[in-house]
Amino acid sequence: MSEQTQARGGTARRVVVVGAGMAGVQTAVALREQGFTGGVTLIGAEPHQPYDRPPLSKAVLLGKAEGSAFDVDFEALDIELELGREATGLRPEDHELDTERGPVPYDVLVIATGAEPIQLPGAEGVPGVHLLRTLDDAERLRPVLAQQHDVVVVGAGWIGAEFATAAREAGCAVTVVEAADRPLAGALPAEVAAPMTSWYADSGAELRTHACVERIEPGAVVLDDGSRVPAGAVVVGIGARPATAWLAGSGIELGVHGEVPADDHLRTSVPDVYAVGDCASFPSGRYEERLLVHHWDNALQGPRTVAANIIGQTPVAYDPVPYFWSEQFGRFVQYVGHHASADTTVWRGDPEGAAWTVCWLREGRLVALLAVGRPRDLAQGRRLIESGTPMNTALLSDPSRPLKEATA
Repeated sequence: MSEQTQARGGTARRVVVVGAGMAGVQTAVALREQGFTGGVTLIGAEPHQPYDRPPLSKAVLLGKAEGSAFDVDFEALDIELELGREATGLRPEDHELDTERGPVPYDVLVIATGAEPIQLPGAEGVPGVHLLRTLDDAERLRPVLAQQHDVVVVGAGWIGAEFATAAREAGCAVTVVEAADRPLAGALPAEVAAPMTSWYADSGAELRTHACVERIEPGAVVLDDGSRVPAGAVVVGIGARPATAWLAGSGIELGVHGEVPADDHLRTSVPDVYAVGDCASFPSGRYEERLLVHHWDNALQGPRTVAANIIGQTPVAYDPVPYFWSEQFGRFVQYVGHHASADTTVWRGDPEGAAWTVCWLREGRLVALLAVGRPRDLAQGRRLIESGTPMNTALLSDPSRPLKEATA
């Protein structure tokens, strides 16, 4: 058993997981699945039974589902749930987590507090302005869609597009305002995001780029060019930041984005504390840089590494190929990998059509892939990225040829 996970005083160890989203729940479950017999406590700030977030912008928002609680029998797994209990601080030297209901001792702590949405300056507390991150947020937005309000969405990122999709499906008039010159400006290169611009108009939504919000008034959003956009409701989707403000003064090192910079086994800068999911970055040997991944798959994969370390195994370094998906405007969009270091871009199919793929390569090897309506490309591409197989770009550009047959 490593010093990192050894019990103090030789007693049975207690693992406390703070954060009851995907990363926290999966950490608690992985501990039991991998044979951990000590105490496991899962602490969540929200009062609700732990739930999955992706359905919030889809089925839950549209009233097609009441919730998205995880199908986990916490009692059968002997996982103690402490819900509606917010973490307020951490004292590593005392091995205690501070909460609004008093301190919680731990032998090993796992930080899995996720990310929180960035609020529009000046919009906090303004009636009719919404975020979409929690179950309560989705519940507040359901009647907005049901009553078919005029909706303004601030931000044309992934969550903005998904909400706009749901609002159009509900029959709302939708205007999306984006400060950048295109949707997904922070996530994709201009030439890749460009074909997605027309998706908004095709769905009946209006997309206004180069549009900065000056202020929000009752019934309207005022842009910096003086124009007023009617708004029965405003939904802000301008990004998220790691939910780590509560760690101030704890001695836990934080990165430039406010994240916890974990090592390649997801350990933090202090003993007996791990960090996983949206709140943590990790060094990627594959991509030779530190990655901060705000997506569901990372919150699913990382906990297995954390659990293996806690029970004393020596797992391989955590270095996943990032993956996420988005359903927007009738299209299934999937992305795998990390394209920042690519030196070559190859298109498969017509980006004006219903199904196409973009491949990014570095030194002849696939490093990332975006697939629109081509799930087979995604599945095969993921394996090719993991294996580092050399590719033949001429064969790769033929959309009728399976990716796995486009190798060098």
